[in-house]
Amino acid sequence: MKYLCQVWFDGTVLDTMTKEEKHRLDSDSLGYDRDLTASGHMIHAEALQSPRSAVTVRVRNGETSVTDGPFIETKEYLGGFILIEAKDLNDAIRVAAGIPLAKLGSIEVRPIHSFGPDA
Repeated sequence: MKYLCQVWFDGTVLDTMTKEEKHRLDSDSLGYDRDLTASGHMIHAEALQSPRSAVTVRVRNGETSVTDGPFIETKEYLGGFILIEAKDLNDAIRVAAGIPLAKLGSIEVRPIHSFGPDA
């Protein structure tokens, strides 16, 4: 079964890290991605740019509106994702717990919804 692991964290934590700490986090994250690929869990992973680079699109009554950035009420924001294959939710939780940024923020694990006759 496929699961999306959304990586949420407070970007100000990264701002306070030293260059060496950031390098270590990047190295640990890329190493974990390699481990997930080797174990057959990895489907795809991407880091996202800061919310400052985002736009929010809404369509209401046929009209499209675009605003800068997302509306964020908390300090944590979606910083990336890892799409994995796991045998069940417990396996997906185990994989998510190994994501290095789980130590700084949180990982939301959500099953992928399948459409079609086999769903």
